[in-house]
Amino acid sequence: MYRVIVLDKLADEGIELLEAAEGIAFDVRTGLSGEELREALCEYDGAICRSGVKITAASLEGNTRLKAIVRAGVGTDNIDGVAATRQGIIVMNTPTGNTLSTAEHAFTLMMALSRNVAPAHESLRGGRWDRSSFTGVQLAGKTLGIVGLGRIGQEVASRALAFQMKVIGYDPFVSGDQASKMGIDYVDNVPAMLPSVDYLTVHTPLIPATRHLISHNEIELLKPGARLINCARGGIYDEAALVAGLESGKLGGVALDVFETEPCTESPLFDMPGALCTPHLGASTREAQTGVAVEATELLVNFLATGEVRHAVNAASMDPKVLRAMRGYLDVAYRLGVLLAQWHSGGASACRLNYRGKVTEENTRLLTAAFCAGLLENALEEDVNIVNAEILLRERNIDLSENSRSDPGPFSSSITAELDCNGTTFIAGGTLFGNDMPRLIRLMEYRLESYLDGNLLIFTHEDVPGIIGSVGTIFGEHKVNIAQMSVGRAGTAPGGAAIGVLNMDGVPPEKAVDQVLRMQTVSSVRFIELPHLGNLPPWLRV
Repeated sequence: MYRVIVLDKLADEGIELLEAAEGIAFDVRTGLSGEELREALCEYDGAICRSGVKITAASLEGNTRLKAIVRAGVGTDNIDGVAATRQGIIVMNTPTGNTLSTAEHAFTLMMALSRNVAPAHESLRGGRWDRSSFTGVQLAGKTLGIVGLGRIGQEVASRALAFQMKVIGYDPFVSGDQASKMGIDYVDNVPAMLPSVDYLTVHTPLIPATRHLISHNEIELLKPGARLINCARGGIYDEAALVAGLESGKLGGVALDVFETEPCTESPLFDMPGALCTPHLGASTREAQTGVAVEATELLVNFLATGEVRHAVNAASMDPKVLRAMRGYLDVAYRLGVLLAQWHSGGASACRLNYRGKVTEENTRLLTAAFCAGLLENALEEDVNIVNAEILLRERNIDLSENSRSDPGPFSSSITAELDCNGTTFIAGGTLFGNDMPRLIRLMEYRLESYLDGNLLIFTHEDVPGIIGSVGTIFGEHKVNIAQMSVGRAGTAPGGAAIGVLNMDGVPPEKAVDQVLRMQTVSSVRFIELPHLGNLPPWLRV
């Protein structure tokens, strides 16, 4: 039975889904913070929250049970993603549930700002009929700048185009061709956009690169009378700069639904002419509240029931079907990590994963994460899995990179890992025979073919007659059975350096290993323990 905690008020439809879910018990515990929150999270397998609770690194400290946190909404800045990732906790959000509501609210603020709706209403409440004081501007023919062309940005753009506005946009992950297909004129950066816009709206997450994206210097680039709208995250606009821009007359208006500190009940903007503010209402529609609650609940229930991961903000999405389809190569990547963890000399500084052939058609990010999980599995006190392995590796200042070549080499697919350690690069390559038979095909400069499982004795030696027989005799004398043997050369000509890999039924005694090492023609011996065939890590048992 899995246990789920709901940390913020959730729409009834989400609660009803939790009540109907088999194998899940849940509690609604709102208003938690500090030590009370930390202790509560330790009692549950999954958590659902909105923006009210703050899940910090301290909130997760010592937590060995929590598997996933789902944010019913888009922004996850109230969750310490780095801390969650380090502990292998999946963080998911619901990017589609409030898209339309937020886009509509941004457009509502833009229209209300343009037609002075709020001050005109206040004038009537004060008993005045003052039409001349509230002359507005129409949207048709004006230029709207959009920073962030994701789901919400695209919906705002479509509405602006319907209002006969010109739309220009910037997004680092959208090409000019993609923008053009949406009717948007693409610009290369935000400063290049600013002199042209009559209206500016932002639809990006709040990250270091977007904090105070629009401040004093950027406002100076705007044309006089430009109007700014923010329904994304507080802090993207510098609120002090907005105040200064309104006071100087540079800005024609400011509409904010979000603030640098929330809840926000005091701000100089609230009493300024030309400012229109709402208390974070972008997703506050019945439809959006229901949508994010249902989506969040489904994400968590499916994850706990099947291992499916969708809309994760700290890991690659993991559909159980995809994991099952990729299981063989994930196992290969994981085993290469386990092997190199025992093969390398220490002091790792960089790691490269090279994918070749058909495997490049798969999700190589997952494969890289699987390799990192194997590499660090027995090196750290923390539990290492496919979620946190990559960040744990990078936290140790180890550079990580991927390279892919779609053309096949000697095998239809192969994975080669390179680990730089104190001037030496340790190399191991693998492939998959059939659906579930991982094979070792390269060690350092040596090409070979060996089982990638169980007990491996690896020895480098001179390529001369009698070596294999002598080594086999030594282990025979010590009653150690050799299940499989593979040899490989550094080149193609005999007589040079060579390598031998023995798959053994048991762990060889130290005396036997010492005897092999004392052979004049043997230069090194290393014993490697790998999981036995079919023995998968927990994150791959789906």
